[in-house]
Amino acid sequence: MRKKFILVLMAMMVSLAGNAQFESGKKYLGASLSSLNLSYNGMDEGSFGIEAKGGYMFEDNWMVTAQFGYSKKHDMPSTVSAAIGARYYIVQNGLYLGASMSYMHAGDSYDDFLPGVQLGYAFFLSRTVTIEPEIYYNQSFKNHGDYSTIGLRVGLGVYL
Repeated sequence: MRKKFILVLMAMMVSLAGNAQFESGKKYLGASLSSLNLSYNGMDEGSFGIEAKGGYMFEDNWMVTAQFGYSKKHDMPSTVSAAIGARYYIVQNGLYLGASMSYMHAGDSYDDFLPGVQLGYAFFLSRTVTIEPEIYYNQSFKNHGDYSTIGLRVGLGVYL
């Protein structure tokens, strides 16, 4: 009986810590690695990318985000991207949906706008630090076969 009580108490503490982080006025800083050969598009089977992200909770469970990224694919020019987006935290345990609009610049000859969607989970390691696995899809309307991408990101976030 004592073990069950301690387990319930710990679950309540974790849920309260997560609940406090999705309130209006909170700030967010994050960094993530994408792809790691876990993404696919028409140009190759994998790539490596790194992103930096910032956000602001303008209302409970709603965050506006800005992101900058760099990606390198084998035998292709590196790409630089900037994005704006929003997240909605579905439940107070950290599950979220996201939408974004990215501008991508690849080499000297290719520029594109890519709308994207994300599904992720903010797993709290402490009251402020999270690990955030995320599945994403970016749609290229200019060159769908080569630049539309589905993949996995794993990030580290800090809620201030």
